[in-house]
Amino acid sequence: MASAVKFDCFSLDLGKGYHNFPSHTFKVVLCLTAPVVTNALLGDLTQIAAANGYTADGNVATLTSWTQTDGAATLVLADPATWTATGGAMGSFRYAVLYNATTTDGPLIQYWDYGGTISLLEGESFVTDFDATTGVLVVGD
Repeated sequence: MASAVKFDCFSLDLGKGYHNFPSHTFKVVLCLTAPVVTNALLGDLTQIAAANGYTADGNVATLTSWTQTDGAATLVLADPATWTATGGAMGSFRYAVLYNATTTDGPLIQYWDYGGTISLLEGESFVTDFDATTGVLVVGD
C-alpha cells in the first residue's frame, strides 16, 4: 500500500475555499521526481512525459462522497481511469499526485509514494486503487 502525504498548502487552501469537493474536478498525475511537501501548484511538479497511455495533467478521480462523522470529514474518490501502456512503454513513475483541476493553476492536495519505481511495458496497466471505505483523506479530528 502506498503511503499518503498531504501538501503543506492543503489546509490553508481548504480554509480559503480553493477546494469544493462536491463541485470541483480532481485529477491524479504521475511523477518520477519526488514531490516536496512545500509544493503548492501543479506547475511545481515534473509529470512523466505524455506518451504511450499517459495524458498530460492526468486522469479524473470522481467524487464518491464527502461526509462528516464525529467532527471529521472524509473524502472518498473513485479510482481514476486505469493507465495502460499503449504504443510502447509508459514513462516510469513512483508518485501519484492528487490536485484540483478546476482552476488553471491546479492547487495540490496530497501524493502517494509507491516506494519504488513503477514501469509499464506495452499492454501493462496501473490504477491508484483508492480505498472506498476509509477514503483518500480525512480533515478534522
